Amino acid sequence: MGVHVFHSNTPFELESGDILPDLRIAYHTYGTLSADRNNVVWVCHALTANADVANWWPGLVGTGGAIDPARHFIVCANILGSCYGSSGPLSVNPFTGKPWYHSFPAVTIRDMVKAHILLRQHLGIEQIALLAGGSMGGYQVLEWALTETSRIEKLFLLCTGAAESAWGIAIHTAQRLAIAADNSWQENTENAGAKGLKAARAIGMLTYRNYQTFVRTQTDPDKEKTDHFRASSYIEYQGEKLVKRFNAQSYWLLSKAMDSHNIARSRKADAASLLATLPQPSLLMGITSDILCPPEEQLFLARHLQDGRYYEIDSSYGHDGFLIEHEKIGAILTTFLQD
Repeated sequence: MGVHVFHSNTPFELESGDILPDLRIAYHTYGTLSADRNNVVWVCHALTANADVANWWPGLVGTGGAIDPARHFIVCANILGSCYGSSGPLSVNPFTGKPWYHSFPAVTIRDMVKAHILLRQHLGIEQIALLAGGSMGGYQVLEWALTETSRIEKLFLLCTGAAESAWGIAIHTAQRLAIAADNSWQENTENAGAKGLKAARAIGMLTYRNYQTFVRTQTDPDKEKTDHFRASSYIEYQGEKLVKRFNAQSYWLLSKAMDSHNIARSRKADAASLLATLPQPSLLMGITSDILCPPEEQLFLARHLQDGRYYEIDSSYGHDGFLIEHEKIGAILTTFLQD
């Protein structure tokens, strides 16, 4: 069940018109494709996740979960532009023999979906029983559903929307300002912008959780403290943790891709009309305390999809609730899959 890498030597044209000379897509699979090939569950991951969905979505994906390798053939691919094995800033440009770093071209959600489709074809998958994704993963699900509508039977969307909001763009801009303020940012090295990435993660953590979560879990019992607060240590820790496993150039690139997400962009219809063309039964979930992509974003989807079924999870975990509340989410998803 380890990571696999699909390598295509065919030039890959991006939405911008730029061309990658080759393409690598890292992916994981779990379970066995059934004889009638009708048990595929494809999970699209969010910003800093990777293809090992059983690792970052435990309780929902795995033995005994709603998405179970005993019943499903599960696929998750690392997105284009990331640093976990797919083509991105840290991969080697075959023309130069050196990592791309800052020269890796801009990508969009549609480019990521185009790469997913190449992998689908490589794996010989004709139909996807369930296409699932939360947050940025949901952006991919919506674009893919519009691109290959007849190949996808059901959709599962969590904490996501039809377009990146002005709020989301503002947050990402603040994060990129933090990265750009790092004096190492312009270096052509793997660690360029690492301190800036730590600060960007700190900004992100404030939107992934919320006031109530921080007050409940990070308040200091010692009323005499004047420094070294628990909340400060938590933010420092989360920033260091991301820096050890992710790359600032990928973060910059992928945050830009999120900003450009709008299913109506370059299509001759508005978002509501485009959603109305999707016939699949679609399970939508929002988190009551999500301040990054609040329930109103999912309610918009539910109103305009042909068969949108909306559930709201009462959770104090904010946007991260879609990764944490696996028992509540799993119970609803199990029922949806049985319909």
